[in-house]
Amino acid sequence: MTWLALMHLGDITLTLPAAAAVAAWLLASRAWRMALCWSLLYLCGIGLVGASKIAFLGWGTGLPALGFKALSGHATGATAVFPVLFYLLVRGHGAVLQRAAIAAGLVLGGLVATMLVAGAEHTLSEAIAGWTIGALVSLGCIRCVRHLPATPALHGLGFAVLAFAGVAWLVKSIPLGYWMARAALALSGNDRLHPWDHCG
Repeated sequence: MTWLALMHLGDITLTLPAAAAVAAWLLASRAWRMALCWSLLYLCGIGLVGASKIAFLGWGTGLPALGFKALSGHATGATAVFPVLFYLLVRGHGAVLQRAAIAAGLVLGGLVATMLVAGAEHTLSEAIAGWTIGALVSLGCIRCVRHLPATPALHGLGFAVLAFAGVAWLVKSIPLGYWMARAALALSGNDRLHPWDHCG
C-alpha cells in the first residue's frame, strides 16, 4: 500500500458509516442532545461539500485564481469523523490522552488532504478548505460531548457496529455522484454539467 492510498480513508463509504457509528455510540450513552449536536454538525459539514459540488457542476462556480472548484469531501469527512471517534475511544483515560487522540484525528485528516493533493485529486485550496470544515465539525462536537458520561463498553460498541454496517450497506446502494449530477442539472436548468475531471 502506498501513501497515496491514505486518501481513501476519507471516502464517503467509510466516513458516513463511521459518522453513524458515532451517533449510535452517543445514543447508547443516552446523550440525546449530544447525538443531535454531532448529527447536525456532521450533516452541515457534508451538506456544504455537496452544495459546493452541485454549485460547480450546475453553474461553474468557484475561485479560478485559487484553483478552487468545491470543497474536498474526503478531507472534510476524514477530519470531521476521526478526531471524534478517537476521542470517544479514549474518554475517561485522562486529559493528555484525550488531547493526543484529537490531535491524531486531525493529523490523519491532514494526511488525507495531503494525499489528495499529491494524487492530483484536489487542489491545495480545496483540500485545505475541506480540512478546515471537517476540523470545525469535529472540534465543535467534542466541545459538546466533553461532559458525556462514560459509554457502556459492550452496549455502545454493539450499537456502533450495527449502525456502521447498516449505513455502509445503504451508501453502497445509492450512487451519490449520480444524484448530485442530477440535482445540479435540475437546479441549474442546464442541459449539461460543467466538466470536472476530479470530483472526490
